[in-house]
Amino acid sequence: MTSSARADVVCLGESMVTFVPAPAPGVAPTGRLADVAAFARGIGGAESNVACALARSGHTVRWVGRVGADGFGDHLVDEIAAAGVDTSAVQRDPGRPTGIYFRTAGERAAGPGPVTGPAVGPDPAVDASPAPAVDAGPVPGIAEVAYYRSGSAASAMSPSLMPREHLWSGQVLHLTGITGALSPGCLALMRDLTTRVPGRPLVSFDVNHRPALWRGRPDGPDVLAGLARGCDLLLVGEDEAEALWGLDDPQAVRDAFPEPDVLVVKQGAAGATAFARPSTEGRTDEVATAPALTVDVVAPTGAGDAFAAGFLSATLRGLPLFRRLRHGHLLAAAVLTVPGDLADPPSRDHADRLAAADPETWADLRLGPGWTSHGAMEQHAASAPGTAR
Repeated sequence: MTSSARADVVCLGESMVTFVPAPAPGVAPTGRLADVAAFARGIGGAESNVACALARSGHTVRWVGRVGADGFGDHLVDEIAAAGVDTSAVQRDPGRPTGIYFRTAGERAAGPGPVTGPAVGPDPAVDASPAPAVDAGPVPGIAEVAYYRSGSAASAMSPSLMPREHLWSGQVLHLTGITGALSPGCLALMRDLTTRVPGRPLVSFDVNHRPALWRGRPDGPDVLAGLARGCDLLLVGEDEAEALWGLDDPQAVRDAFPEPDVLVVKQGAAGATAFARPSTEGRTDEVATAPALTVDVVAPTGAGDAFAAGFLSATLRGLPLFRRLRHGHLLAAAVLTVPGDLADPPSRDHADRLAAADPETWADLRLGPGWTSHGAMEQHAASAPGTAR
């Protein structure tokens, strides 16, 4: 797909090279970064994760971003392209590096949480706000994440550098709140893209609150709320909504954010609730709630991005609101059962069969590692409901 061809989805944002504890016999992947002796390299970035998941699900997808003219940038572009994503609009910056980060295993912190360590010094030549080095301290169950992204190639994104012809080249433009925290130029770009103007594509916005990126920014909740109000499809975690705005249930979130046509509140292990504005004025929202699946979790990273990809995929296919939520859960389950941020999704036929299951069968399903493989699909099709392993 060339950069001029129309895509199903365009994803804009920073992708980084990630370093996670390398597997070692008898050594737990949790604990302090200071105690990790060796790391394994991967890639990470909420928007590129969504792009890769959608491409692997059969959609035409373009990722737009900026990386350094360095080896890490080469690795990122190669890996994302290998997933079937069009990277022809990615910019290479010879003067600024590709961002990197290190992390331990565990859940991301949604609220402020403990934060330690100095900020990574920004490049004074870039309008990038200093980003803190550490997202969370060594708290049981919470990942410790050290970012090295201030002054990165992506932090220089701005309305003047990112052509609208690329960003508006899909049916859907997918954004996250991470980009708005990277620099004043990035925030200006996000505000431009979430302004309601004629001709823009459907704008999808996942809040993706990263407390460390907003440290020292008391305006963070208001900034993210402003961006959320300008989108057509809003995705937010219930824990994020409470941490940012004090909203503790899906209806409270909808009452506070009536502007998006569709709102999805992700409720972790409890499931997800979606609100959709009807096409006829005067009617109340359609509301759907889908319980989460039972999953044998290998690693929790990337599940939120996968959920967004599953929901977007089902939206592009015109599926009912309830089925969109279930497809989100299925793609999240695929990522939860692998060590990294990306996973092979189930085939469309397999996902459609599971998404159409009756409530009892859905509740009985238990998905473990390898459940998306061809052999597991055949076994599931031939077996009794509830044994998709």
